[in-house]
Amino acid sequence: MEMGIDSKHNITGITLNNIGKKFRDQWIFRKVDLEIINAEKIAITGFNGSGKSTLLQMLAGYVTPSEGTIHWKNSAGPIPTEQVYNFISFASPYMELIEEFTLEENVSFFSSQKKLLPGISADVLIEKVFLHDARKKQVKHFSSGMKQRIKLALAFCADTPLLLLDEPLSNLDASGYNWYKQMLEEVNAERIVIICSNQLQKETFCCKRFINIEDYK
Repeated sequence: MEMGIDSKHNITGITLNNIGKKFRDQWIFRKVDLEIINAEKIAITGFNGSGKSTLLQMLAGYVTPSEGTIHWKNSAGPIPTEQVYNFISFASPYMELIEEFTLEENVSFFSSQKKLLPGISADVLIEKVFLHDARKKQVKHFSSGMKQRIKLALAFCADTPLLLLDEPLSNLDASGYNWYKQMLEEVNAERIVIICSNQLQKETFCCKRFINIEDYK
């Protein structure tokens, strides 16, 4: 799979300055200072409930820090927070597909919101998750593992420079892991990949940098 976006639509860096997040009066993490550059493969680790997913959602622009600032940039300059969604693809077990839609309708809808990689059509994506025979079936009738594959495939196959995965092996069996491994190995080398994980060796084998959220308590 190859990235199709031109350089001005790439992400060349993300800077986190003294980032902190609290819920009510409790700080989840504080004083996070990070510099993420183009093509990095990063794992965010920590116990369940430690704030990994919250940090990942901040990197996506979904969640606002309680303190500190996040800056995204590309070769054209700073990227406004409200535009960051154009540059990311995100997959997590808690994300929802449209249950009343068929698989085909879900892929069509999501690909209308986020362009697919060159050479990846809706038909090709459905083939990649081995669900061609279920394309006309409503997603509400799919197993949790089937849904997780679809979410991951939509993220992997979106034409974006930043790929964010939260606990990607959730609900996947051994064959699902082999599929995930192959998909991750096919990711363009220039793409930034950030993975939240408790299953380090399996989920984050591509990562060269590890950020432990427990270091920011």
